[in-house]
Amino acid sequence: MRPRPPLPGGPYLVVGLARSGVAAALALRERGCDVTGVDRGDPPGARELRAAGIAVHTGTDGLAALAHARAVVKSPGVPREAPAIAAARGRGIPVLGELELGWRLLTNETIAVTGTNGKTTTVELIGHIHREAGLAVAVAGNVGTALSSLAGRLDPRAVVVAEASSFQLEDTSAFAPEAAILLNLAPDHLDRHATMADYTAAKLRVFAEQGNDDIAVAPVGLGIEDLGGCARRVCFGTGPGAELADRAGQLWWADEPLMPVAAIRMRGAHNRLNAMAAAAATLARGIAPDAVRTGLATFTGVEHRLEEVARRDGVLFVNDSKATNVDSTLVALASFEAPVRLILGGRGKGQDFTRLRAPVAAHAAACYLIGEDAPIIAAALEGAVAVHDCGDLERAVAAATAAARPGEVVLLSPACASYDQYASFEERGAHFKRLSSP
Repeated sequence: MRPRPPLPGGPYLVVGLARSGVAAALALRERGCDVTGVDRGDPPGARELRAAGIAVHTGTDGLAALAHARAVVKSPGVPREAPAIAAARGRGIPVLGELELGWRLLTNETIAVTGTNGKTTTVELIGHIHREAGLAVAVAGNVGTALSSLAGRLDPRAVVVAEASSFQLEDTSAFAPEAAILLNLAPDHLDRHATMADYTAAKLRVFAEQGNDDIAVAPVGLGIEDLGGCARRVCFGTGPGAELADRAGQLWWADEPLMPVAAIRMRGAHNRLNAMAAAAATLARGIAPDAVRTGLATFTGVEHRLEEVARRDGVLFVNDSKATNVDSTLVALASFEAPVRLILGGRGKGQDFTRLRAPVAAHAAACYLIGEDAPIIAAALEGAVAVHDCGDLERAVAAATAAARPGEVVLLSPACASYDQYASFEERGAHFKRLSSP
């Protein structure tokens, strides 16, 4: 484990008090730091921080509290242009993202996973492979457990596998995981990142500070010659240059056969690539091939990602609520041969929904729209398939169920964020599961 850079001196101002901000504030408080938390809303975490003796100001942009801070911790959901963040940078006050803070507080080796799609699945699979190998591991990051919440609570021998979003990575400065994985790149979050170039630059931060002894895993054919950093590059895929390669239905590692592709338990071509990325990273770090084979053959996936939740009267109900962008929905559609009754919609994040036209026409029997961007999606799909504007998920599931025939699939794969109607994609997926239950 390489030495971590020291934290800047406090007092600290934590901006944004969702899960990551609360974890950061509590971790700093446990170290004896002077901490203040601010949030423009009044999130539930504010009560937890007050109970811990931390000063909290809600309903404010934090500018007033900034006068007493020598360092700022920024939650990933807070944009870089937020008043307190912009003012801090303008005054030369250090600003750390929560991922950077958590990494600096930990002493554990770290594997970071980023990409537009497949992060959660790959992170959980890497954790599963470590457990199959009998190795201590903790899964954290954007997957649900804030990295800073693990400080002081882990066996120092445990490997931390962290899901890293573009929002988290754009706030890193020294973050240098021992292994970093970029799964894929496609347009996403362009409502937050002004251009695809900005989004790509944020993702590539995962490699930027790596050293010669580290590992950088990426797909062949990515189209990026220089990932940044100094790590050993390990490629996966089907083309030339893949160290973890799919050749005629067989996975190979460094010119040795690993296992048949058909032995991977997860559904879909995209999940084969996720499995290959996980295998490349773990094998490159020295995990035994037997443990990797067993891990890939026994891992069945994660909740809210192509999760088969019910079968009623011959109709399969699948919860893919984690599909919050068009590319995720495209890979979901390609995973089924049966006709799909597709539920789409939510907050669209400025995406181009016309990319769904041809795949929807090929795979979907009909589409059922929900949420604030339903009119935009309807216009993009006009003439491709029957489209029903249902407004909310309850009516969409009811309409799709009523129309579905035996052998078809009712699929929630919204291609949109959930925040117009739900607090999270998890809440949306849980609602779908209740509505789909017999």
